[in-house]
Amino acid sequence: MANLFDSTLHAINIGASTFSKDIDRQGTDVVQYDWSPPAGGDISLLAVLDQLNTSETDEKNAEAVAKIKAAHPMLVGINHARYEIPGMHAHLILHAGPPVEWRDMCGPMQGAVIGALLYEGLATTEAEARELAASGDIEFAPCHEHDAVGPMAGVISPSMPVHIIENVTDGNRAYCTVNEGLGKVLRFGAFSDDVLERLRWIEKVYMPALQKALDVSGAVDLRALIAQALHMGDECHNRNKAATSLFLRDMLPAFLAADMTDDVRKQALAFIQKNEHYFLNLSMPAAKASLEAGHGIKGSTIVTAMARNGVDFGIRVSGLDGWFTAKANYVEGLLFPGYTVEDAAPDLGDSAITETLGIGGFAMGGAPAIVQFVGGAVEDALDYSRSMYTITEDENNTYSIPTLDFRGTPLGIDVRKVIETGVLPVINTGMAHREAGIGQVGAGIVHPPLDCFTKALKAYSEEVSHV
Repeated sequence: MANLFDSTLHAINIGASTFSKDIDRQGTDVVQYDWSPPAGGDISLLAVLDQLNTSETDEKNAEAVAKIKAAHPMLVGINHARYEIPGMHAHLILHAGPPVEWRDMCGPMQGAVIGALLYEGLATTEAEARELAASGDIEFAPCHEHDAVGPMAGVISPSMPVHIIENVTDGNRAYCTVNEGLGKVLRFGAFSDDVLERLRWIEKVYMPALQKALDVSGAVDLRALIAQALHMGDECHNRNKAATSLFLRDMLPAFLAADMTDDVRKQALAFIQKNEHYFLNLSMPAAKASLEAGHGIKGSTIVTAMARNGVDFGIRVSGLDGWFTAKANYVEGLLFPGYTVEDAAPDLGDSAITETLGIGGFAMGGAPAIVQFVGGAVEDALDYSRSMYTITEDENNTYSIPTLDFRGTPLGIDVRKVIETGVLPVINTGMAHREAGIGQVGAGIVHPPLDCFTKALKAYSEEVSHV
């Protein structure tokens, strides 16, 4: 003991930081270890964790993640939603996030619904559309419950073209609309004549052109494009510059060979080329198709969807039915000039499906330029990626992060690990204006509410207790 105190001390303090301050005042090197008790010290949650931390749960999680890793999403076609999306009918409008009724929808989502009703010819004025939406004659449902996903408001109506993505490993499909570009667009709640005109152009001109090109090219390997884009500085959520360029490069010969007029060919290619976010509406359904492969494995605590509707944040879990929801948080980050935090709507959109797969915010460490858009520093982006390994089941070597020595992206968010560590999934995302039609006002970082995971964990406990 005497020898110990005669030597130079280097202390590590775990717990209350007061002790480390006292040591520092005495001139001794000290590191404060940021520690908190598992599950925040909540005895009831610790009891549930003890109940679920079994080899059987581990095996079920490994099974779910293995199926997700084995998934191989391919773009196989494009068609009207009414012909492809399961359960779609003339009076069904799909939306982002967990279930929400018309009266409770945020401004951008209500605006997008109005636009969809005008687009479908079910209403001729905004007033008529609002009356119809509130009448009970229109059915609303989450995209996720119909094998689909949608950015921001996420609205899909029967006549809208949707990309058709097939997981060729298991045969399941997922769907997503075509990204309209930036500015005043339906996904931010705009429904002016020019917005509807663009949607009709996508349906009447672009959809047939892309399908003709796909008839020439055959299915497009989205898994390979995502993997390559991650090595080129994308994370395939808020940064899709490389992925869109790769998609355009791969499709160019097919567009040139396909049977269409030169004018249509030029319009279609220019549409992709001018929209750096085009690939988002491919990466999202690719992620959805992959994650659905791991959904429905009884006993698994792996999260298979995270989604937001501008009011609530919801998660779906492989081994459980239904949604686990809590009030959506606000995004923290960089605002565009002229806007303040009061202008932003709460977290919105299905695009967190990318993070659920382990790309997007989970892969920010490989997309350092993203910090110029969402805020923070390059080291923050690396730290975000590193921290996600603490709450995931495995690493996905199909998708790797060059700046982390090509380590596979974190895959398989485990409800148990989120509760045990208190570390929440990181999502980088856009901010929508709270009013319909104004558009994007910024971008930043957001986390799910912890209550979503707490509710899921308790649901497992109830299920286990009834076995």
